Amino acid sequence: MRRWASRVTGLTGRPRLPRTRRGWRRLVRVVVTVCVLALAPATWTHLASAGRLHTTADVPRTEVAVVFGAGLWRGDPSPYLAHRLDAAAELYRAGRIEVVLVTGDNGRAEYDEPDAMRAYLVRAGVPDGRIVSDYAGFDTWDSCVRAKKVFGVDRAVLISQGFHIRRAVALCRRAGVTSYGVGVDARHDATWYYGGVRELFAAGKAAADAVLRPDPTFLGPKEPGVSRALTESR
Repeated sequence: MRRWASRVTGLTGRPRLPRTRRGWRRLVRVVVTVCVLALAPATWTHLASAGRLHTTADVPRTEVAVVFGAGLWRGDPSPYLAHRLDAAAELYRAGRIEVVLVTGDNGRAEYDEPDAMRAYLVRAGVPDGRIVSDYAGFDTWDSCVRAKKVFGVDRAVLISQGFHIRRAVALCRRAGVTSYGVGVDARHDATWYYGGVRELFAAGKAAADAVLRPDPTFLGPKEPGVSRALTESR
């Protein structure tokens, strides 16, 4: 019985390793295949965003900028979100954009990313009439699809952190928005490293969204906010 048990993986608590060269080759092929499949979505986001990442100084002039939510701290934008909004305000002051679409989570009454983002931008000198709020940007894919289908955005500068911007560009392009990304600088703290690791897993969902193209959590009717703001800015 002991001899039989030692041959079965898991009964002795030790993994059973190949004993032949052929077995090792098979194991290596399995490991390589798993690694390739795991990294394929991240590779896709890099290829889809190639040549479309810029700084605030050299990004193409575009009518609309899209700023993605990144959490609130006691009702105010988190430091990471504040950096994104600072970049949007800088682009507006430089005349490189005309309207800012802030997209974030307002899924419950006590949590309102878009309004907090709007208030921050107004304090930074962006006129309230040049800011449009998307209250149903529950994730990156939802924000991209709603920018296109609800707000009629065909071309935009996307603003986020470096670890997220490639996925944002890839998804918005898939949603039909000609996109240019600005990845703002951020201190490499625990949150930054967490975001980088999270992107490896988020890229898998992004690839699935790009293939399946699901409707957003909430689509709703078309809204004239962006076109109205552009008309009033002229």
